[in-house]
Amino acid sequence: MDRYASPGDEAADRARQQERHYQLLSALQSLVKELPSSFQQRLSYTTLSDLALALLDGTVFEIVQGLLEIQHLTEKSLYNQRLRLQNEHRVLRQALRQKHLEAQQTCRPHNLPVLQATQQRELEALEHRIREEQQAMDRKIVLELDRKVADQQSTLEKAGVAGFYVTTNPQGLLCCSGWP
Repeated sequence: MDRYASPGDEAADRARQQERHYQLLSALQSLVKELPSSFQQRLSYTTLSDLALALLDGTVFEIVQGLLEIQHLTEKSLYNQRLRLQNEHRVLRQALRQKHLEAQQTCRPHNLPVLQATQQRELEALEHRIREEQQAMDRKIVLELDRKVADQQSTLEKAGVAGFYVTTNPQGLLCCSGWP
């Protein structure tokens, strides 16, 4: 036997939805109170109410959870890439030290100052190369993380979450990213 929702059931559902909306709105307002006043001014009652409505059905939580998993995988991958680069640099330094040590052991004493000067230049060149490679890796990491933030912003904007849009303005990031 099919059960049809009676007008009383529909009214009860609306009342539960309204109560849940109020609870979420209240929680969001409490969170906003903890922010500096300059940020509080940017989060209007309407924006908070729209956010609370977006949270009602749970879809936003699922989207954010998916974005969070992607973010964690990306961060782990970038961290591992940086560790690999650091290990390569450590190996290069060790190899150069070993090469220098072997050269010094076979060097005639009167040639040692010339050899040491050459080795110092080699070491400085290697350190310069390492610094440049580390800076390039760090730039790559920042760009990749910026792309992830833009993807998150875009996804949340497409999902209709109030206050989210793609921006690269750090001042606009309070209500436009940072989630997850």
